[in-house]
Amino acid sequence: MDNISFANIEFLYLLAIPLAMVIWYILKNKKADAYIQTSGLQMFKNMKTSLKVYLRHILFILEVIAIALLIIALARPQSTNNWENSTTKGIDIVLALDISGSMLAEDFKPNRLEASKNVAIKFIQGRPNDKIGLVVYAGESFTQCPLTTDHATLINLFKGIKNGMIEDGTTIGEGLATAISRLKESTAKSKVIILITDGVNTTGDISPMTAAEIARTYGIRVYTIGVGSKGTAPYPATDMFGRKVYRQMDVEIDEETLQDIARLTGGKYYRATGNTKLKQVYKEIDKLEKSKIEIKEYSKKREEYLYIAIAGLILLLTGIFLKHVFFRSIP
Repeated sequence: MDNISFANIEFLYLLAIPLAMVIWYILKNKKADAYIQTSGLQMFKNMKTSLKVYLRHILFILEVIAIALLIIALARPQSTNNWENSTTKGIDIVLALDISGSMLAEDFKPNRLEASKNVAIKFIQGRPNDKIGLVVYAGESFTQCPLTTDHATLINLFKGIKNGMIEDGTTIGEGLATAISRLKESTAKSKVIILITDGVNTTGDISPMTAAEIARTYGIRVYTIGVGSKGTAPYPATDMFGRKVYRQMDVEIDEETLQDIARLTGGKYYRATGNTKLKQVYKEIDKLEKSKIEIKEYSKKREEYLYIAIAGLILLLTGIFLKHVFFRSIP
């Protein structure tokens, strides 16, 4: 009963009606014995008491119970799950995504940026128990979404990312530093940054290796992903007539720095040269060690009145049936 509540609890006062009916019935039947005038009782001497005599009160009992059940149904009983904290396994992850102009190259389909977003979204959907955050960077960096288990909101923010949101450039060091700032207060056993870029560090006040040193201090593992095919890649541009054209641009990824960042922090470096390879990279990262995090389970209410109302109606109909079939009275 601790988990039962009533949406219309005021209807329970009506339970006084069946109680009053019971009192009235007892008082009424105190002197309600059947009688018959006869010249003698000899003819009744060997007669056995009929079963109906013992069951004559069943109609009233069924009626009282049926009315009580229907009143309880009107009060709308609801079962409730208690609020409680539970633990589940997961890790704290921040995705640091490069959104510089070079991410528009179309050696990935439809381009590097959209491919990186699509694969990352599927990665998020596959880890419902993890707290995940999002940092974007180009010529500067900022937090698009702090650590959260509200993955629906996170995915919506992910979908809204586009090139041009911030000043162009590639500040890998500051992107990594911003991601670290989101994780440094985390108490999770495993703290991970997934850093995605397609270039080299060209700007920013913090060097990538300085940021890596900070990450190691906080026990944060950094998995770095270099996005881009080998050699050259088609990059969209417009000619003098405003038409869309493609120019072949050299793919320049500072793999040495990305490898050093991963090695220093206990992570791993990956090179993704196409959509398929990028998916494989995320699948491997998906096998990371998990740690316990707290999750709040919300109370859920379920209506229970239907079964009670049905039981009351069945008893009511049963009483009517018995009254007109087995307990018919002679006028």
